[in-house]
Amino acid sequence: MRWCVQGSESDEVLVMRAQAGQQDATEQLLRRHMNMVLARARGFFLAGGDTDDLVQEGMIGLYSAIREYRAEEGKSFKNFAYLCVTRHILDAVKRSSRRKNRPLNDSVSLSDPNVEELPGAEGPEEFLLDGESRLEFRMKLMRELSDFEFRVMTMYLEGMSYARICEATGKDMKSVDNALTRSKKKLQKAYTE
Repeated sequence: MRWCVQGSESDEVLVMRAQAGQQDATEQLLRRHMNMVLARARGFFLAGGDTDDLVQEGMIGLYSAIREYRAEEGKSFKNFAYLCVTRHILDAVKRSSRRKNRPLNDSVSLSDPNVEELPGAEGPEEFLLDGESRLEFRMKLMRELSDFEFRVMTMYLEGMSYARICEATGKDMKSVDNALTRSKKKLQKAYTE
């Protein structure tokens, strides 16, 4: 699947224009990357929602990518946008499956001394530390891997099959496999230093 590319300006130039307040550049970036958002949204299920809700979350992620992208960090806008869109969609999926969103008749009183903490329930400290370690890992991925390796590794870690990764990147199976092998070696070296 190829992402729709319109116009002759690069994403990075359009982002600079959008960040300078040029609405037409923002709109062009949103249109240009809409297919990527649609592809990401189709890969997830939202309890109590539908794909349109996930597409909307993905578009919010794309819009925030336009605002937050920094070219001086050396990564392509396309990969940064992919990460932001995925993060917003995953956050929406997580929010929809949290206990606080279940019907009230499934809840228990906090003042009941006979109620034990549910297994697998994490406190705020664990939740925060888990989020920080995931962010740190993502940042290490972005620093250590090439743009293509980063995209392939991100899709692989999200559970996409080789066939779906090939389809999303437009590369053959051998290229995807080589990228994963290189990525694993680079990450192993980075974590052993």
